[in-house]
Amino acid sequence: MPAHLWGKVWHMARVAIVTGGTRGIGEAICLALKAQGVTVAANYGGDDAKAKAFTERTGIPAFKWDVGDHEACLAGVAAVEAALGPVDIVVNNAGITRDGTLMKMSYAQWEEVIRVNLGGCFNMAKATFVGMKSRGFGRIVNIGSINGQAGQYGQVNYASAKSGIHGFTKALAQEGARFGITVNAIAPGYIDTDMVAAVPADVLEKIVAKIPVGRLGQAHEIARGVAFLTAEDAGFVTGSTMSINGGQHMY
Repeated sequence: MPAHLWGKVWHMARVAIVTGGTRGIGEAICLALKAQGVTVAANYGGDDAKAKAFTERTGIPAFKWDVGDHEACLAGVAAVEAALGPVDIVVNNAGITRDGTLMKMSYAQWEEVIRVNLGGCFNMAKATFVGMKSRGFGRIVNIGSINGQAGQYGQVNYASAKSGIHGFTKALAQEGARFGITVNAIAPGYIDTDMVAAVPADVLEKIVAKIPVGRLGQAHEIARGVAFLTAEDAGFVTGSTMSINGGQHMY
């Protein structure tokens, strides 16, 4: 690249926040965006040691706050913008599970999953949407789930939150479209992450048997979808849900 263009390219670099960004799918998304020349900030909610190791491994700064806390999101985004510049890209990846059948599920288990998984999308969009509108550019990608599309036994809280994400995406896409803000979702199937690794081996074997491609997905395959949806030239794609599930659920 000619030297006289270096400063211009640096000035035009987009800033992204990836929630739940220090491990698993979130880490893969951070690395994919960084590879595209995006300046990335990874949000995390709990494990300081893993976040520190992530930053040492990737060179991507990590910022700690609870995405389910509205005020914490406003403060967290402000901290990222003070350090890196205006946020143009948000990937709402943070999520938790508190599984159990309805008969056994406590209200706290229900409320916490809705608060973090679905509330986090609202909080992060609320914290960044006005700035995106003022600059005439924004990319919001919400990570849903196959279980938000098809449902899953013992996950009325998780399936509800993820299904809500798909509706949230379509509604916000309509609000953002005329301002150059696209809002899309990705619905991963079963991906080879720590969360899936915790599933008992006999149960996991049955899950894989239902996936037409015959294997679990890889985190980088979800990240590739995010990279596409957040690209500069992806402005005509909005309100969509990209299913990346090996053919397990064709929706």
